[in-house]
Amino acid sequence: MGFSRVVRSTAVMGTALTVLIGAAATPVAADPTGGADAAAWTAAADAPPQYPQVAIDWDVPVTMSDGTVLQANVYRPADAAGRPIDTALPTVLNITPYTKLVGNLIDSIQQIPGVSEPVLDFLAGLNFAGTPFDGITELTQAVDGGGLRTFGVNRNLVQNGYAQVVVDARGTGFSQGTWDVLGPREQQDSVEIIDWVSRQPWSDGAVGMSGISYSAINSVQAAALRPPALKAIFPVEPGNDLLRDIVGTGGALGVGFMPLWLTLVNVLKFVPNVQSILQGSFDSRWLQSRLDDPAILIPELANALTAPTIADVRPSTLDVAQDGQFYADRSADTANITVPTMVYGGWHDIFTNSEPRIYQDIPLEPGRKQLIMGDGYHVNPGAGFGRPGNPPRLDALQRAWFDHWLRGIDNGIENYGPVTLFQQGGGWTTTSQFPRPGAQSERVYLSAAPSGTAGHSLHDGSLTAQAVPDTARLTVAPGLRGLCSRDAAVGTAGAAAILGSACTRDSRFNEAEALTFTGAPMTAPTQISGATNVRLNTVLDRPDGFWAATLNDVAPDGTSTPLTHGALTASLRAIDEATSTRSANGDYVDAKPALTLASRQPVVPGQPTTVDINLLPTDAVIQPGHRLRLDVYAASVPRYLPLGPMLVDSGLAPQHIQLDPSRPSFVNVPFVD
Repeated sequence: MGFSRVVRSTAVMGTALTVLIGAAATPVAADPTGGADAAAWTAAADAPPQYPQVAIDWDVPVTMSDGTVLQANVYRPADAAGRPIDTALPTVLNITPYTKLVGNLIDSIQQIPGVSEPVLDFLAGLNFAGTPFDGITELTQAVDGGGLRTFGVNRNLVQNGYAQVVVDARGTGFSQGTWDVLGPREQQDSVEIIDWVSRQPWSDGAVGMSGISYSAINSVQAAALRPPALKAIFPVEPGNDLLRDIVGTGGALGVGFMPLWLTLVNVLKFVPNVQSILQGSFDSRWLQSRLDDPAILIPELANALTAPTIADVRPSTLDVAQDGQFYADRSADTANITVPTMVYGGWHDIFTNSEPRIYQDIPLEPGRKQLIMGDGYHVNPGAGFGRPGNPPRLDALQRAWFDHWLRGIDNGIENYGPVTLFQQGGGWTTTSQFPRPGAQSERVYLSAAPSGTAGHSLHDGSLTAQAVPDTARLTVAPGLRGLCSRDAAVGTAGAAAILGSACTRDSRFNEAEALTFTGAPMTAPTQISGATNVRLNTVLDRPDGFWAATLNDVAPDGTSTPLTHGALTASLRAIDEATSTRSANGDYVDAKPALTLASRQPVVPGQPTTVDINLLPTDAVIQPGHRLRLDVYAASVPRYLPLGPMLVDSGLAPQHIQLDPSRPSFVNVPFVD
């Protein structure tokens, strides 16, 4: 139901709309908890295992077509004496850059008798709700949500009739070679590893892929290449547009994630195989590959951040700092995927931009493809799963998915979903598609007139259904309050959520550095589903600037909860029309910036300049009495930091929104009729 219709105050109209929207919000003949089928999936995952032990073959060499040797751990079910069973089994594959040691460490911790269960139960039971430490609870909810088991080794799978293979990606862990960071050679490795697995005597020829983040991305890449033995994938938090997802969102670097992540992988790759050293079989080729390129992509990262001018940006940096072949090589052709795929993501994940699109672009019927979007961050996948009213645990879903598609067990998993969404402002729902049926974008205009709800902000403006003849110039300057924000939590993969909900679920502290525009109270539940575009008529005093925006749900008590966010470097405002979408009236629904040096357009200081800022897809319901708010900032660190030349050109100067009825500023919001 559109904005112009739900803000009317007539009691009769409000009652009618409540009925209509209540009907529209009802899930389509499905249960997000999974009902009786899900209870059976969880019971199967929690039942005594079919096999009492796990046999592990450590550091099995797998030779690639170019002679590079990768190292794999092979986990197989075993009898009470630890002997692997002779039966050929379906296999679940995980290819990781974090070394097999990390996955094995997590697995080992979970297996400590008399210790692991009490510790995990303690963490899962932490409840700091209502305290400044409630962010701890938000993160630890992932402990009993099944996320740990899907990261690397899932002994429940192994002890119930699967083999599991964990491989160090090329150039990481104990594997030889140079880390290709999800590139073509690494993708070819995935295909060759799948083939190798399918030909082993302990394999029945059917392979599934699973894992979180990096391992989810390479499973999507592998599925798009169609290796014959790959039969199903279960990617948790995959990305498929790495530049816009996290590397250069809106033309700005994700400094809260990328530097630390690259450093972590580059450090971990130097951890040697101590056993081989002790046995006198140390791999000198392994060491040489590390010495040849000890800090992959870190010099380029540093150059992009510190170069004062475009001329100072090295060609090798340009390869990874702008859209082009580097990212084209790492973007899977998801329209080529034919194997059953269950995608898990989150509205505040670093890959929210990609997760719904991966689902949408896979040309399979619903059921063979499924999408789950939660309310969490990158570091807490499955938070709250398995609790009353929520979806089943991730490990139970993973088990049911592979049981059905790899072993042919009729367990009803194909009837789950197909689209299971946490509706922000509401709760878990099931629908037939994303965006929801009936979602239509509608303009909501920015007005300088005070809403009377945001006296704490830099400027308290309004959102209106109709354009107003405002001619005000509103000024905002960069600041550092974004360190306490949901943007900060997203940009640090969830780490900053530990600051608590006063930062992550209430923007009022951050809004002291924002221009805010707030609508009238809703008279009925109002659904939003899909991507949102913000169009601003701006004026800069410098050749460049930076804009960040969030769309918020404002409660009657004033709490301003961010629903979605986006950003744009002003000089990179040119739109990639091939990947962008528009509504029927021609307005952008999802404006993807081109993000190339060739498309860069420095701003003419003092002249009005139109920018379109795409906000990430989301799903929410604005309850009666709540309001919709747009926050506009000139900075949002550490989620975004403009590259060096753009930052220098901006001079961190104040920026302006010029409200002009001939060039209106508005938000194109996907309301659900």
